Amino acid sequence: MKKSLVYIITVMIISLFTACKKKKVTIGNSINFNKEENISYGSNADQTLDLYVPDAKSQKQRDAFIIIHGGGWHGGNKSQLTFFTLCMMEKFPDHIFVNMNYRLASTQQYGIPNQTNDIQEVISLLKKKLNYTPKLILLGNSAGGHLSMLYSYYFDYDKNVKAVINIVGPADLSYSGFKNYNEYSFVEKHLIDPKILPTSTSTIEFASPVHWITTKSSPTLSYYGTSDNVIPLSQNKILDSVFTKNNIIHESYEFSGGHLDWDKKPNNIFLMNKIESFLKRIDQ
Repeated sequence: MKKSLVYIITVMIISLFTACKKKKVTIGNSINFNKEENISYGSNADQTLDLYVPDAKSQKQRDAFIIIHGGGWHGGNKSQLTFFTLCMMEKFPDHIFVNMNYRLASTQQYGIPNQTNDIQEVISLLKKKLNYTPKLILLGNSAGGHLSMLYSYYFDYDKNVKAVINIVGPADLSYSGFKNYNEYSFVEKHLIDPKILPTSTSTIEFASPVHWITTKSSPTLSYYGTSDNVIPLSQNKILDSVFTKNNIIHESYEFSGGHLDWDKKPNNIFLMNKIESFLKRIDQ
């Protein structure tokens, strides 16, 4: 793993000084991907993505990871997850990877449905590029974990999502522990456009992925920190309870550390190993 990470870091440095949009990424001695950077999937400057497709002669249909960054719905950038995406490519060399930006929430612009619409636009673009509909694994951290769950459980009308990897994502925004989040008032006022609320559904209820879990929801793996001061560890238990009630395949794990420690060693290695076994489980 150490030797391969040296290759990954080298690739990242080269990427910073290479102007061309298309390039090849080599990880280790034998893992090769074709990469397209900053592909626009909409008219907004935030609507860009990086696409990694295995460089192989085989034309078989591959599953795709869609990577969704965090940042409290109003910050962050796909660059935060570039290194983790490259590590995932080493672990899953037979998969396609999309690392996406999305329109950020502000006092002038609601987060949702813009952000869930952006996920749908990314999926539509991916279908056009591949000429088939891939099975999707939505993977996100923090706000990205929340968006991965909410899109899958409520907005995935075509049922293209085969699995969700939720990393420190808020699942029940009405939970008293989450209300201690220092930007909770922003979430209440600017995350959800009131125009999309179903009858008798509050903003916070609509924004909570647990509210939309049914017996047909996607299998989900969750990962939470034992000393996370942003997203309470109890979110894990809430999800487990609802998944069990609806007989959904799910797994949940804890790591030692705070909100930003999930991708540090050894937490990241543990997570990738669990993702691998989880996907094998649901593919059986």
